[in-house]
Amino acid sequence: MKPLFYLLFLSSTIVLGQRSTTFNNEVQAIKAKYDTIWDSSKETTVFTGSSSIRMWKNLEDMFPEHQIVNTGFGGSKAIDLLQHQEELIHRFNPKKVFIYEGDNDIVFGTRTKRIIETTKQIISNIKQRNNNVQIVLIAAKPSIARWSYKRKYKRLNRKFKKLARKENGVKYADVWNAMLDGRQVKQDIFIKDGLHLNDKGYDLWFSVIAPYMNTNTTK
Repeated sequence: MKPLFYLLFLSSTIVLGQRSTTFNNEVQAIKAKYDTIWDSSKETTVFTGSSSIRMWKNLEDMFPEHQIVNTGFGGSKAIDLLQHQEELIHRFNPKKVFIYEGDNDIVFGTRTKRIIETTKQIISNIKQRNNNVQIVLIAAKPSIARWSYKRKYKRLNRKFKKLARKENGVKYADVWNAMLDGRQVKQDIFIKDGLHLNDKGYDLWFSVIAPYMNTNTTK
């Protein structure tokens, strides 16, 4: 039994090690970029999460009165953000943090409970650094490419909303409903892959997120 246990332990350790290094190059590139342009003397708002954040190319232009740091890294899940919090969030000593994770988690089969537990840990880690940081959880978005997962996304979003209600200084930005046309997802807000947003899609996101940029989210 002991050799079998050892092999299982070794196997799980190798898998975790591979997972933890998946985004190292991308994270280091983000770090190098902001080493040259980030002004530590100014209040900072961090947007982070998966590719829907990474591909928001005019994010800084939409909020010209704020110093925005975009640390989105494509293909990421909540556990990946947790593992890279230091480089992607903490080092900027942000006043506000907008988080978009859960989209890829659902597709890769991560259970809702696990996503929420990981999100709670991310929030806890941020608050340990600075309890006054304001955190906004962006709802997992609907999309043409992943519409078959809509029930799982809606369940996750209900959990995100409930979490935001319970946690001081945490809000929930409901981009889900803004992206619907009745009971179907809007068709003209995506690029060709049916997953990522075009300019019209990001305009919708802006309309939902802007109020959280310009108001105090602390309860």
